[in-house]
Amino acid sequence: MLNMKSVFKKVALIPGAIFSIVLIAAVLFVSIGIYRGGSTLHALFSENKKLKQALTNLTEEGKIGYAKVLSQQTDEKGNVISTTLRFVETARGDGLTKLLEKEFTIPGDIVHFDALIVKFGNNMVMDGKKRSLYLWRRIYGEGLAPQDGFAIEEHGVEPQSYKDLLRELPVKQRELFWLSIWDLANNPDALRQYDIEAIYGNVTYTKLKKGLIYMFNLTATGQIYPQVIPEI
Repeated sequence: MLNMKSVFKKVALIPGAIFSIVLIAAVLFVSIGIYRGGSTLHALFSENKKLKQALTNLTEEGKIGYAKVLSQQTDEKGNVISTTLRFVETARGDGLTKLLEKEFTIPGDIVHFDALIVKFGNNMVMDGKKRSLYLWRRIYGEGLAPQDGFAIEEHGVEPQSYKDLLRELPVKQRELFWLSIWDLANNPDALRQYDIEAIYGNVTYTKLKKGLIYMFNLTATGQIYPQVIPEI
């Protein structure tokens, strides 16, 4: 005789079993995805000779851009209440070629120029000599919090100044490199693993005046500083 109670118990177990199978499959799928993603990133930074050769080709930098005051608004006492400036990024090694040009209006006359510096260790380059690159982040004034500043480069996107740097790499690897560089700044363990000595902010600020050009220079050690010259 058919035991209906036993049948009902078996039927009741089916949804739970299916749920368990689906859950296990989902966990395996995510785990495989993470492994593949991590493996790809590890291969790019640890094993890719084309990337290491590209970083070896980074040269000591000179002028990398400039800022020019277009106008300044003052109050009845003559205090500057806002500064409108033009920010220009120039090609590495070619100060006459403009790669990026934007205008910003900043409260006051003291302006902060924020960049991200990436310093690569000996193992990341072919000749064993350390290299560094920079990424312009944002511009803000004394009355603004950094996070409320104006973006210069887009997060995770290959900057114009390094369009030729990774030309030997496939597009997907170039995209992965630039996205990872922006995100690795808060992962010291990964930095050590991939022989990236440091990713840190370099904020240069100065009081801007009309009639002057503020030329930005990058040193061999990865520091950005302004050089003030009269506008011609």
